[in-house]
Amino acid sequence: MKIASMCAASILAFASIAVQAQTAEETAAAALEAAPVFDGHNDVPIQLRSRFDNQINTFSFEDTTATGETHPEGRTMHTDLQRLRTGKVGAQYWSVYVPAALDEPEAVVMTLEQIDVTKRLIERYPEDLQLALTADDVEIALAQGRIASLLGMEGGHSIGSSLAVIRQMYDLGARYMTLTHSRNTPWADAATDTPEHDGLTDFGRDVIREMNRIGMQVDLSHVSEKTMHDVLDVAQAPVIFSHSGARAINGHARNVPDSVLARLPENGGVVMVVGLPGFLSEEQRQWYAAREAEKKRLETLWQGQPGEVEAALAEWDEANESPVATISDMADHIDHIRDVAGVAHIGIGGDYDGMPTGPEGMEDVAGYPALFTELARRGYSQAELEMISMRNALRALREAEQYAASQRDSAPIETLIAAD
Repeated sequence: MKIASMCAASILAFASIAVQAQTAEETAAAALEAAPVFDGHNDVPIQLRSRFDNQINTFSFEDTTATGETHPEGRTMHTDLQRLRTGKVGAQYWSVYVPAALDEPEAVVMTLEQIDVTKRLIERYPEDLQLALTADDVEIALAQGRIASLLGMEGGHSIGSSLAVIRQMYDLGARYMTLTHSRNTPWADAATDTPEHDGLTDFGRDVIREMNRIGMQVDLSHVSEKTMHDVLDVAQAPVIFSHSGARAINGHARNVPDSVLARLPENGGVVMVVGLPGFLSEEQRQWYAAREAEKKRLETLWQGQPGEVEAALAEWDEANESPVATISDMADHIDHIRDVAGVAHIGIGGDYDGMPTGPEGMEDVAGYPALFTELARRGYSQAELEMISMRNALRALREAEQYAASQRDSAPIETLIAAD
């Protein structure tokens, strides 16, 4: 009798777990049906350049799972129309990224080329993609069953230190700009470069004011902590972090510290949580640092003998397998941002096609439903999931537009960088 009772209890326990899992899946599915993912960052445009030289007249974006042969390491693209639909992506910021190592004039030209190729890609698929310039455009595209496609510039080097270029990029459709990439600009410090300006210069502050005036969103992914604070001191519209995590969970300089998260409620900004494994898993970050240290040690031991270094590093790799980042790691970042800033300040910014792979279980853009199912299991309501997937990002965009509308009678700022 006792054994039978124990068996019955076990069956009930397993049934309860199954019901909970199904309920989480249903909650996630309902949320993504009502508010599909508004993804803050996808690097397809630079893939079009590096793999196809921006020659896309015969390129098929329907299914890119056979594109491994176009990459030197055999990686297939993470994004195509089929997987965007599977991943419940309803709006996408396409990053018109160009390398930070370019001289500014060259970066401006290449950015124009990346805007061009992205617009051409959107135009080739009018049944699936629709260029969006406003929050209303996003909602119209969603209502018509299309993926709203917005343009974001990744790196302030793309404006050539010119406010006039910012205005022209906006007129061409760019709706956010990441202030730096991996290197400092002449007016703002990056997270991963030696500080030069102690945050923003006076010209950098004018960049923020002018972006706010015209309605271009200020993206603080890639900038230093001091730059983040300087921007928040100046900004009159919500900032975004188009693809960043929480530094308390993973200490990478690219992630957002609590000191900044605590200021987001006042500003209205949104951290669009990244999927890059090295920014998610602290164990993986520590592994990478240890590997870099070992590589430096071997290069010192075997100077001028790259073959010896390569062989010894391969042995180290075999003995020290890289930790795997998971969906749970990504959810941990979302939990932390909710705890510090609140659920109204969380979004999604995968960084697909800008990294080798996403976390285990969501290696490409098709994986977003798995993340939202995990969040539902952690107790997030459907309304909260809708905020994270779409509504927070859309609200921040709309508020940037509203501030710009209030400044319609304000004259353009004419400051030149030479004035610093």
